[in-house]
Amino acid sequence: MTFTQPSEHQFDIAFLGQYTKDTIITKSGTRIVDGGAYFYGSAAAAALGLKVAAITRLAASDFASFRFLLERGVTVKAIPTEKSTCLQLLYPSDNPDERVLSVTSVAEPFEPADVASIAAPVWSIGASIRGEVSLDVLKAIKAKGARIGLDAQGFVRVVRDGMLAYDREWPEKAEVLSLVDVFKADVVEAEILTGTRDLRQAARELAGFGVAELVLTHADGVVVYAGGSFHEAPFKPKSLVGRSGRGDTCLASYLAVRITMPPDEATFWSAALTSLKMEALGPFAGTQADIEAALHERYGLHKVENT
Repeated sequence: MTFTQPSEHQFDIAFLGQYTKDTIITKSGTRIVDGGAYFYGSAAAAALGLKVAAITRLAASDFASFRFLLERGVTVKAIPTEKSTCLQLLYPSDNPDERVLSVTSVAEPFEPADVASIAAPVWSIGASIRGEVSLDVLKAIKAKGARIGLDAQGFVRVVRDGMLAYDREWPEKAEVLSLVDVFKADVVEAEILTGTRDLRQAARELAGFGVAELVLTHADGVVVYAGGSFHEAPFKPKSLVGRSGRGDTCLASYLAVRITMPPDEATFWSAALTSLKMEALGPFAGTQADIEAALHERYGLHKVENT
């Protein structure tokens, strides 16, 4: 399996995050799937017609995992490490916010040099565990003049006795958030960071750190706070078999369409694409036409051109 080693190329959007080999356990059974925010995110952006770069770290034996992305035109910069990050995700109920995560191995963290060869106006940072993406890496990306979207999970989650646990103490929170333009958290992470499960209240508090836009997800939908206004859209999946990767897809699709759309439209596009993704295991494999159909059929919205 070969991979693309990009030189200094310009892309519409870039994704940074470790590949994860996920063992997903639900009431319907156990499956092993390729995962990671970079994987789910870059697939969603590619489906929207963007020129996409993806930077990841994984064991050479797992390089075949990103064939799906290559086939969809994503440029992948794969950095070999001794081990891939391997997670187990246990969903005890139908609520995607309720899950137990354990870790069996972790890939080496990213370095500033890893992002040097990629140029893009928008970056999505999808770490799985604290330490995977350092403050120095974020500064290197911001120095490019990029707009940064960042998922809370990779900064509030730590490994304790083989389990993924949430750490309420995030020493670099203020400095990290000062570099971020769009910050995504689910309802659990929002409560850890602010002490409240009221997503509107949490959004206002997090905006106080200088973040321009907040994307907050819960079991039933997404809440966006941008420019002092709230925008909400429900998730409307026909099944939850592909719930893993929900948040990764939601942030990625929001960032992708925000390049050309205002926050209110981007909120519904993100909800529609994420709903379709939750209906199947793995990353979103549909088309922009599928998303437009979902916007019309499930949300009653007229066709919107994403140009």
